[in-house]
Amino acid sequence: MNTPARRIALTVAAAAVLPMALSACSGSGSDSGTSDSRSKASASASASDDGMTGSGSTAAADRPFGSACSAVPASGAGSFDGMAQDPVATAASNNPALSTLVSAVKKAGLVDTLNNARDITVFAPTNDAFAKIPKATLDKVLNDKAQLTKILTYHVVGKKLTPKDLEHGSFATLEKSKLTTSGSGESYTVDGDSKVVCGNVKTANANVYIVDTVLMPSS
Repeated sequence: MNTPARRIALTVAAAAVLPMALSACSGSGSDSGTSDSRSKASASASASDDGMTGSGSTAAADRPFGSACSAVPASGAGSFDGMAQDPVATAASNNPALSTLVSAVKKAGLVDTLNNARDITVFAPTNDAFAKIPKATLDKVLNDKAQLTKILTYHVVGKKLTPKDLEHGSFATLEKSKLTTSGSGESYTVDGDSKVVCGNVKTANANVYIVDTVLMPSS
């Protein structure tokens, strides 16, 4: 019998049950949606972190750089991987762009000295760098072992230098005088006007910076 008292009782019961039902539905959906959103956000952040801090970024910072690096063979003994396996004079002999330097090193009798040295840096002039020197002058130097040795050893520093070291550097050479370096990023010069055209090349015992001008000791 639908008396006023019964209608009031049903209304009160419905009022009590309805919020509970709504709460259960919305709570379940909200929790699920929040959980899904958090999972997606976490996955996105993880993927972003992997891209930013993965091993690739470290490897990129440590690889050779510079316009002349594109001329280095992609494989074989003259490639970057191949050069890393050999001591510096041997590694240079496998790079066609350094053939004049290698010839000079042989004339000066410095092959074993360079190959047996430990943890050195070599600033290696390209063939084009030697071509900047008048032929008569170059021939004279190449046939004067004492002068040739002095010039070549001026290109060698007795420790491994990183690109960061070159930003504002002054380093003692095997020739006993100092050379200076400056620059940043992938742009460096040695003694003011010799540009690094392919830097941070690794050999078994040296870091090599290929330069576009032959360095000359001041004395």
